[in-house]
Amino acid sequence: MRIHLIGVAGTGMGAFAGLLRQAGYDVGGSDENVYPPMSDKLREWGIAAKTPYAAANLAPAPDLVVVGNVVKRDNVEAAAMRERGLEHASFPETLGKLFLAERHSVVVAGTHGKTTTATLIAHTLVKTKRDPGFLVGGIPLNADGTGGESFRLGAPGKRSPFVVEGDEYDTAYFDKGPKFLHYRPRSLLCTSLEYDHADIYPSVDAIIARFAELLSLVPADGHVVLCAEERNLMKARAQASVKARVTTYGAGGSYDAHDVVEDARGLRFVVSFGAHTTGVMSAMGGDEGEIFLPLSGRHNLLNALGAYAVLAGLGLTHDEIALGFESFPGVKRRLEVRGEADGCLVVDDFAHHPTAVRTTLEGANKRFAGRPLWALFEPRSATSCRKIFQDDYARAFDAADRVLLAPSGRQLDPTVALDVAKLAADVGSRGRAATACASIDEVVRHVVKEAPRGAVLLCMSNGGFGGIHEKLIEALAERARSRA
Repeated sequence: MRIHLIGVAGTGMGAFAGLLRQAGYDVGGSDENVYPPMSDKLREWGIAAKTPYAAANLAPAPDLVVVGNVVKRDNVEAAAMRERGLEHASFPETLGKLFLAERHSVVVAGTHGKTTTATLIAHTLVKTKRDPGFLVGGIPLNADGTGGESFRLGAPGKRSPFVVEGDEYDTAYFDKGPKFLHYRPRSLLCTSLEYDHADIYPSVDAIIARFAELLSLVPADGHVVLCAEERNLMKARAQASVKARVTTYGAGGSYDAHDVVEDARGLRFVVSFGAHTTGVMSAMGGDEGEIFLPLSGRHNLLNALGAYAVLAGLGLTHDEIALGFESFPGVKRRLEVRGEADGCLVVDDFAHHPTAVRTTLEGANKRFAGRPLWALFEPRSATSCRKIFQDDYARAFDAADRVLLAPSGRQLDPTVALDVAKLAADVGSRGRAATACASIDEVVRHVVKEAPRGAVLLCMSNGGFGGIHEKLIEALAERARSRA
């Protein structure tokens, strides 16, 4: 079967192309441009990527055209595909039909924590020789800190789990429903539910309704795991026609944690199920029942509890779960250290929603305790560039010692756009020195001029932040040389 992917150079579509190739399909694709590292990855996987978009890219005619989410109706290849009557489908629909229909689909959904939690589950299943498949949105880290692959075919068959992130964003130009409705969950974990994707959802109630649809899809012999601390998830549960067994976690949930100790090495806590203690999780290691969980922050404590509940539901023992957790290397762009220069640590994180910014800063304060914490933030996503969260962002930076705000990554009508200058003033009124910068280069100049040796420079954006990580390392190295 020959499959052509329109938009093959995107992170998700590129990984899906690799998964299709691993499954034995004849795969090719196209995009407007293809840049490293994806161009290198596609070449490594034996996938030809044609540029730019052109009707000729569809010759000879493929058996199936997979259309990426970013592809618009007037795309030249999409138009040619329709004119020629070629069979086509979205990425989520194809994933559901070709990989999830005959597997035990493990779907991780939620506003926050999808990538970390899905990767933790997949890693633990691999570590305990369950031979799972997975497709995650981030890049899992290898034990040596290098980037691994974000997909794995695993063993075929209905008993074999396949872990996937369930995104509530729309599917394609011809399918405006959420991606996760295509994923046929048998085990479903919902980590959180807040307002997001302001470009397609008018309100949080609209998102709650979609999550209710997702909950209703899980069959009677399936398993639903929900964070008990998330009020909106409880609303979705109340609206849904839930047939499956439901497990909750967090304060007031079926699974909870106590005796929590957090330090620079990770988290230590006891997991309890109702009145029954199932084991001790520790950042120290050594004694039976203790594991190392190398993650920071209460949000990752909850992510771990959710993953634990899913894995226990799949039949893993505490010791097996502990083995996976203690060896989890993490995910790129989740408090990822990018380098150090002149005593300053440059750290990268994908945080962009105000809740994610707040919890990431709180976790960073524990992981890098005793060091000045500088928050460098680029509002770039469709939601973060809008003023819907103007007040929430003002409170999100309370754990930082210094805040530098880059310009908005989108040009929006001033009546709906985030006011970055006002945000800096509002953060300042809460006792945190904050500056709205006119450019990313100005952010770098402030760091070079003001940041003390020992500072942690936490760069937060859902995009590339204009290559700020390399710019900071180079500029700080030059600062060090100038003092020598």
